Amino acid sequence: MPDTDQPSLTITLCNSLHEVDAVEWDALTTDSNPFTSHAYLEALEATGCVGEDAGWQAVHLLARDEAGVLCGAMPLYVKIHSYGEYVFDQSWAQAYESAGGRYYPKLQASVPFTPVTGSRLLATGIATKQALVRAAISLCDHNRLSSLHVTFPTHDEWQIMGDMGLLLRQDQQFWWENRDYGTFEDFLADLSSNRRKVIRRERRDLSHLEMRVITGADITEAHLDHLYEFIEDTSDRKWGRPYLNRDFFSLITERMRDKIVLIFAYDEDQPIAGAINYLGGDTLYGRQWGCNRQIPFLHFEVCYYQAIDYAIAHGLKRVEAGAQGEHKLARGYLPQAVYSAHYIRDKALRTPIEHYLNRERDAVAAYIESSSKEGSPFKSSS
Repeated sequence: MPDTDQPSLTITLCNSLHEVDAVEWDALTTDSNPFTSHAYLEALEATGCVGEDAGWQAVHLLARDEAGVLCGAMPLYVKIHSYGEYVFDQSWAQAYESAGGRYYPKLQASVPFTPVTGSRLLATGIATKQALVRAAISLCDHNRLSSLHVTFPTHDEWQIMGDMGLLLRQDQQFWWENRDYGTFEDFLADLSSNRRKVIRRERRDLSHLEMRVITGADITEAHLDHLYEFIEDTSDRKWGRPYLNRDFFSLITERMRDKIVLIFAYDEDQPIAGAINYLGGDTLYGRQWGCNRQIPFLHFEVCYYQAIDYAIAHGLKRVEAGAQGEHKLARGYLPQAVYSAHYIRDKALRTPIEHYLNRERDAVAAYIESSSKEGSPFKSSS
């Protein structure tokens, strides 16, 4: 589809990243976020985690200049449900369909199953980013889809889309920031006395277990078998079938082994819990976890404290431990704003959503401010 405001730019649809050169795609990324890489996104497609059967049909937008050089892209999907997004719009769908509308299918610009902030408009110039957004809106309108949702974009992208008239939503996650700590004890010393004691007690209660960090060439298929079993066990208890299949973990390890950090808990050489983390620049991203034994504080140790230990030891600046989880606050993870932008085609639906989002943004901003002060586990002087 040609971009009328920029005659030198042509935007087309792509139904599979297998059709896109990996070097070309990765040249568009301006950060070290592992989840927008060609390797990660294409692995989701190659293993069937996304696709028509999964309700995530790829319709990626590709922008090329007059010479045919790829200069912009948007990872984009047609969705027939709202699973795996972590920005919840099910109440919008229910309200619209109760009024006789058809909410699905819709368009989703995101990294599937990955609530991690990163670029969703892969381009260096603002004009190209705007052209991608206009093309996505045009695709939505032309096919009479209910809406376009851009989830977990960067703040700059969020502002660009707001200036273009998209509705702006704000939520929060809990991230740990490294204040130049040399050891985990240095981090604990930064906390209030009460929080310091609680964390030490939680870790002491698990001292009979051995924690192991497994990276790079040390990661084996046996480790991935255990990891997937843990994830399946935990998903069955809480949510149902996991979004990612076993094949995905083998393929992504083959492609991105140097960016994967596994953290396992062992009881007498028997693995009982594990988590997969990804490295990106100065950040450790916590993703899936699971266990086959219910032990108090095991989740905190494997997913939060061990991640902090690893970040300190390797000079990383941040740990992003995934969506939700107010319990992270007491463990040194402070609230940070995350964003989404929404185009609603029908004004009858758009207007009440806009009013709701205006109130929600104020409430989220107030929560972040109060939690960062009154709810902070850190000493008041820090």
